[in-house]
Amino acid sequence: MKATVEVKEDMEELVREFVLDDHPCVMAQSVIADDNVIIQSYGNMDNFCPNTLMKHLEMYVDEVEQDSMKFQTFIAVFDDSHFETETAFENSLWKLLYTLHSMDTHAWDKTTNSDPASPNFSFSLFGTSFYIVGMHPNSSRWARSSPFPMIVFNLHSQFELLRSSGRYGRVRDLIRKRDKAYQGSVNPMLEDFGENSEARQYSGRAVGDDWKCPYLTKK
Repeated sequence: MKATVEVKEDMEELVREFVLDDHPCVMAQSVIADDNVIIQSYGNMDNFCPNTLMKHLEMYVDEVEQDSMKFQTFIAVFDDSHFETETAFENSLWKLLYTLHSMDTHAWDKTTNSDPASPNFSFSLFGTSFYIVGMHPNSSRWARSSPFPMIVFNLHSQFELLRSSGRYGRVRDLIRKRDKAYQGSVNPMLEDFGENSEARQYSGRAVGDDWKCPYLTKK
């Protein structure tokens, strides 16, 4: 049992170090530094226990301070997975999201659109929208080249609170400036909510205008 605990602690420490070590996203660094993050391991992304992940996400949604300006994040780590290509990771990410969506008994969050082609799309579980950030070691974007494949679940409402407070633009511009300094260019997929479907951003892979989301909402 002790060995299992040590492995889990090592995994969490590597994830925290990845974010805190000159990562361009200041919001992510703030979440880690203030310990406003839940990090859980689920083994293999293509062979995980969806019931466990759903339970943990539901607990996270129930406990998060929805109206707080304090960002709170949930990170699902798949430390037994390995992806040689960005496309392989993208396919597994959307397969996982579809599995969770198929299990969800709640209506889609009314503040966002369930059509992944819509500029107002945002992934929804438990009637709550999430902005998804996929990361894995072989990502072409260094900011997404995490030590393990992982999926970051950020509450969509927290970004809307940033907008309403007038802070969103300043934070966004700072992150993009740091990203350019970090890798020499700004992630070409980054767009503000409402400009294009955020589904295009989830996996971190650069996609063309003809990209279609490998995901369909259940009827």
